[in-house]
Amino acid sequence: MGDSFGDRPQGRTAAEEGVIRDDAAEAIASEHGKLGLPAATSLVVGNIVGTGVFLLPASLAAYGTVSILAMGLVSIGAIALAVVFGRLGARVPAGGGPYAYAKDAFGEFPGFWNAWSFWLTAWIGNAAIAVVWVNYVNYFLHWDSAVAQVVLAFVALWIPALINLSGVRNIGAFTLVTTVLKFIPLIFVAVVGLFFVRGANFGPFNATDGNWIGAISTAGALALFIYSGVESVTIVAEKIRNPARNIGRASVYGVLICAAMYMLSTVAIFGTVPHDALVNSPAPFAEAINNMFGGGVGGGIMAACAVVSGIGAINGWTMLVAEMPMAAARDGLFPAIFSRENRRGAPWVGIVLGTALTSLVAVYNYFGTTEGFDKILLIATFTTVIPYFFSACAQLFWLVTGARKVHGARLGRDLAITAVAILFAFWMTYGAGLEAVFIGFLMMLAGIPVYIWTKAKRGEYGPRERAPASSSGRTR
Repeated sequence: MGDSFGDRPQGRTAAEEGVIRDDAAEAIASEHGKLGLPAATSLVVGNIVGTGVFLLPASLAAYGTVSILAMGLVSIGAIALAVVFGRLGARVPAGGGPYAYAKDAFGEFPGFWNAWSFWLTAWIGNAAIAVVWVNYVNYFLHWDSAVAQVVLAFVALWIPALINLSGVRNIGAFTLVTTVLKFIPLIFVAVVGLFFVRGANFGPFNATDGNWIGAISTAGALALFIYSGVESVTIVAEKIRNPARNIGRASVYGVLICAAMYMLSTVAIFGTVPHDALVNSPAPFAEAINNMFGGGVGGGIMAACAVVSGIGAINGWTMLVAEMPMAAARDGLFPAIFSRENRRGAPWVGIVLGTALTSLVAVYNYFGTTEGFDKILLIATFTTVIPYFFSACAQLFWLVTGARKVHGARLGRDLAITAVAILFAFWMTYGAGLEAVFIGFLMMLAGIPVYIWTKAKRGEYGPRERAPASSSGRTR
């Protein structure tokens, strides 16, 4: 892939290309707090790898080793999406990511719906991460009351909010540090664990009562949400140094890193923990370390790792919960208040409002229902699909309409990758389930009055047909 993401978009002159690649320009961008390729890649990785990975192997084990194949297929879909985002990011290096791509290809309203959907995903999904984060913190604290857990959830949500309010440089540094810290133990299990694998531990290929095709579909549905965040770097394109070049690279590098870690760690845990024990394990990574080396320190190590992972993921998603509506507000498609920034250049209204809404969802989880976490996760999965699907279709639009001058083998390659990304988005929708799709669609419909109100505030009421005046001055 490499340099393909640096290809000159259609219509760009050689002089403009020279400006984009000019080292002096990159130095100036750096002085203004732009995120370079390492920080941008860590943002993708940090947002993809949340707390779910620490429980995923136990969930997948219930379906047998066929779930390893399912994860491989999901990884291919995520990589295809990353490539599509890279192509679109090089052509439209503007903030807002999927929102900007949908608006550019299909018009204002599809762009708004993508922005609205991603905004829902960001603050709803942050609540799911916070709930799991509280569970791991309670490995040490044992604060079991609902009130205490809500307090911990607020800590998990508002500390990243304060970091985001302090400016992009602190966001990049915090993201890079938390990504490195949480990857050390995960990579340790993924690599060292392979030397302790035993074939007898893997269990049956299909551990369900149905056929293997049904098992692979269900296991794939479980693995879908763990790749949410592949679009992260496209949302903050304006804060990326040399976006035409680095958006694609950061997206693909980030997904490849996550895919390798997910696959290796899943195989290692399947092979080091007996199947029956793994299915019922509340901490599969800790179980794997204990089986490899004995002792009981593994639980504490992995709980600490999950705490770091969760707070890092919330930090990254808090950034995105404000950046998407800010980009839409600047284009007049979201209320103008979302475009306000503090003196450090942080979109403070989006950060504060998004975190407040996430806090309400967290309260609902602890006081409103006993099944709140599952509902939160599945609804967020569905709202994630909308921007993915529109982005892939935007790429297809530019390819088949001839708006991009791509021919021959490269056209065939790009069409194949785009087709995989579209099918992947359909699969994600199926995996979310009927209830999540229904609730999520209602939440999508709730955004239409917001769109109408925003347009009305700008005095834009849409085209109206008027009868042509007759020669006598009367209308027909």
